[in-house]
Amino acid sequence: MIPDRPKLYQTNFKGSQWRNYQRKVKRTAAINKFIKKIPKYSVAFLTILILVCGIISVLTGIACHHIYILDGNTSDNQADATHSHKKFITKRDVQAVIDSKSFINLNEKSLDLVFNEQNFKIDTSLDISLQQFLLNNLDQSTAQYIGIVAMDPTTGRILSMVSYDKENQHNNPCIDNRFPAASIFKIVTAAAAVEKCNFKSDSILTYNGAKHTLYKSQLKKRINRYTNRITFKDSFAQSINPVFGKIGLLYLGKNNLESYAKAFGFNQNIDFEIPVAPSFICLSDEPYHWAEIACGFNNETTLSPLHGALITSAILNQGRLLEPTVVDQITDETGQMIYRSHLVTLKQAITPEAAKAVNNLMGATIKSGTCRKAFSGYRKDQILSKLNIGGKSGSIDNKTHDARYDWFVGFAEEKDGHEKLVLSVIVAHEKYIGTRASHYARMAMKQYFRNYFAKKGTDRVYAGRQRDS
Repeated sequence: MIPDRPKLYQTNFKGSQWRNYQRKVKRTAAINKFIKKIPKYSVAFLTILILVCGIISVLTGIACHHIYILDGNTSDNQADATHSHKKFITKRDVQAVIDSKSFINLNEKSLDLVFNEQNFKIDTSLDISLQQFLLNNLDQSTAQYIGIVAMDPTTGRILSMVSYDKENQHNNPCIDNRFPAASIFKIVTAAAAVEKCNFKSDSILTYNGAKHTLYKSQLKKRINRYTNRITFKDSFAQSINPVFGKIGLLYLGKNNLESYAKAFGFNQNIDFEIPVAPSFICLSDEPYHWAEIACGFNNETTLSPLHGALITSAILNQGRLLEPTVVDQITDETGQMIYRSHLVTLKQAITPEAAKAVNNLMGATIKSGTCRKAFSGYRKDQILSKLNIGGKSGSIDNKTHDARYDWFVGFAEEKDGHEKLVLSVIVAHEKYIGTRASHYARMAMKQYFRNYFAKKGTDRVYAGRQRDS
């Protein structure tokens, strides 16, 4: 029996080795299998990590962005101050942090802004004397909307922005694009006719029928004993619809009208510290529609008062369209400047020669055209007689005929100096006609230049005293 024990012991030992061997093989196989799957697991892990980071970024990105821009780190433009390590922010950054409602009928030169527990001071370009004067003279009794924009055409700085909305006190009609452009679009048509068709002030044009209608029969090429002859200048000054309808239909056509509308900024965003909806125009392939567009006899072409001021400024700036600005600068609580406006030319809308020709047409509107009554006696006025004044009026009912849109865009420039002012005014009259847009413009011109001439005289006296001393 003893010899048999070693044999039993040996058998048990071999069984134990086999089990260990099998466990080792399984472990090795599992490790190899895991190693082979590491790339796959890595991709999945990285994907999950990116998704988590993305979600965190979305949740916190807006606040971080605003803190970032207010720390002055989003613009490529270095601050002028050599000692500063900060950079200027852009107009788009300003739009993101400024509440546009705070600019409705603002009667202070500066305002404070608190954002992300940081204090900022906004210095505006507003002429508070002019701003307050217009606010005090708003006739709200019969108006649905009023929007008045005064601008320095040489710099694009907004000097006044006064508004009234009967239904919504938080709406600013000055930057609202809902208003039909009406005959203000004749400025664009006239500029295109000067450049493309070589029209002159004394070019003779013809029309049949009434001045301010636009029937298809009025667009025909015909001359009979009922045909009226009129110069290009007088047809602009008197805002003759059939003449400008024929210019659009027979001389310019769809492509030229679209091209010049784009040149003057229609269907394009206006870069401003306050968001502005673009003015709108759309031309169909129907020729009669071209005539409607050219003379403004439609409700589809829209214009904001701010854009009206830009269009008018191009007439004074040798055809250059400027970018508007209402914020001069923004400083943080340490006095560090993080934003400052500067002159930006958007584009050359028309040639200097065309701008000069349209300037002459707008002058005729004041002297003998649709704005003659509003500016009567200006040649003898103590203030207005020192100015060259031009303008364009426009009027049209809304589609429901419960409001009459009344436009004026124009300019006043010093005869013996360099000071200039552009005005753009819209009034939506209700049942009764109140203060007209052209009267607001006249009041604004007179008030602004009264203050300007008074300051100019004071400066001259001071300079004389300085020389005497």
